[in-house]
Amino acid sequence: MEMVEAAEGSGRGRYALKPTRINSEDILFCIDVDTESLVEMKTTGPTGRPLTRLDSIKQAILLFINTKLSINPDHRFAFATLAKSASWLRKEFSSDVESAVTALRRLGATSSCGQADLTQLFRIAAHEAKKSHAQNRILRVILFYCRSSVRPHHQWPINQKLFTLDVMYLHDKPGPDNCPQEVYDALVDTLEHVSEYEGFIYETGQGLRILLRYLSVLLSHPQQRCPQDDMDIPKSLTKRSPAGDSANGEDSVPVSSQ
Repeated sequence: MEMVEAAEGSGRGRYALKPTRINSEDILFCIDVDTESLVEMKTTGPTGRPLTRLDSIKQAILLFINTKLSINPDHRFAFATLAKSASWLRKEFSSDVESAVTALRRLGATSSCGQADLTQLFRIAAHEAKKSHAQNRILRVILFYCRSSVRPHHQWPINQKLFTLDVMYLHDKPGPDNCPQEVYDALVDTLEHVSEYEGFIYETGQGLRILLRYLSVLLSHPQQRCPQDDMDIPKSLTKRSPAGDSANGEDSVPVSSQ
């Protein structure tokens, strides 16, 4: 923003946005496929059985894609998975919703991975970002991370910020066998290390509704964001919700205030 001089006697300046081009996005979803992605959440599906984290992530991604395309049909999406390192699930960026549905149907969890190296993910993202920039687009990675005791690591130079990173962290409650606070802190450090524009990070312990609420904030375009610390959304629905809502397990398990 720039401050423009106010009319004489007004006593204050006014702010105006400089004209700028808002680029269409290429969005790479990277989904954690460790066995912790199969942990059941306190939300039931149409069959009455609890949804797993992976089930909830799939639903949230499809809602995100449909909403994002309603804003701008020129946005495109691709998919990768994170086991010990990242690999492609669907390499081609596309605006076709049905191809996204097909890719997500193929998505399944693996065995326990033991570590999470993000270096290959960043290599993929940097390579794709250069192609996006050549087409006057920008690239964003949205990482869904599900491990409560495994801190992600990477080897990435701090001066290479070619893409934006958002993180959605789904985790267990803190306990003797896990350390979600330390994992969250590592994710925050990673986001700040690699992001070209302002990256956002959100965390939740339980509940599809909270996941969807945070994903709605990630619909915001990276070129139009303020720092996350300056945001006061999403608003808490506690006072508006019926008393029975908290009993349905939709409460977040706070790890850290961001």
